Amino acid sequence: MEQNKSGNEGKPQPPSTVLVIEDDEGIVEFIKLGLRYENFHVEAADDGEEGIDLAQRLNPAIIILDIGLPGDLDGLEVCRRLRQNPTTQKIPILMLTAMSDSSHKVEGLNTGADDYLAKPFDFDELVARIRAILRLQQRVSQADDAQQNNKQLEFGDLYLDLATREVTLAGRPIALTTTEFNLLHLFLSHPNHVLDRQTILNRVWGYDFMGETNIIEVYVRYLREKIEETPSAPRYIQTVRGIGYILKK
Repeated sequence: MEQNKSGNEGKPQPPSTVLVIEDDEGIVEFIKLGLRYENFHVEAADDGEEGIDLAQRLNPAIIILDIGLPGDLDGLEVCRRLRQNPTTQKIPILMLTAMSDSSHKVEGLNTGADDYLAKPFDFDELVARIRAILRLQQRVSQADDAQQNNKQLEFGDLYLDLATREVTLAGRPIALTTTEFNLLHLFLSHPNHVLDRQTILNRVWGYDFMGETNIIEVYVRYLREKIEETPSAPRYIQTVRGIGYILKK
């Protein structure tokens, strides 16, 4: 009789862990039920302190974070603390908000969230967002491996080291979030080429659709505030009206 092969060949991959930080039990159970059916492992916390503790202990693949948490730590403050902690600062965060105005969405992104989804949300869209973020994380990791012989990118006074994920401007260190770094890496990889919004969305956020998001504009503004001497009159990242953006000297 043929013997079973040894090793990991043929073994199913363990499910990715999703941490849900949300105080609404109905929403938590809805997310848990759906994501478990989609082969995710789901853990949950109903307040900010517990959520931060679980994030540090579990190192989840992604965090779904409600902006309107009870107590002293709302979702925005939880996001800030997760981004300040070396253990959790690179974990993708998808922020849920019941607030419809764009200012709250922008504030969520400004604290370090990778994406946002307004309540009430369609479960299929939630899963699509999660899978897009995880695909992006995988592509970034693969790109890091594939570009070991091309670790440094330079353009004008900008310098990016892919191996250490460090960025400098005229020799001065620039602190970037994961999404900001990925966006700048995309621009530096295609200097003097117009990048349309769909390409940017696909490459940086992993979306296969546009929707009504203004997330690109938000993060371009963040980058400009960090690398441009005059963000309102950018030298590097220039707008190509009706199309997208271009990195120019």
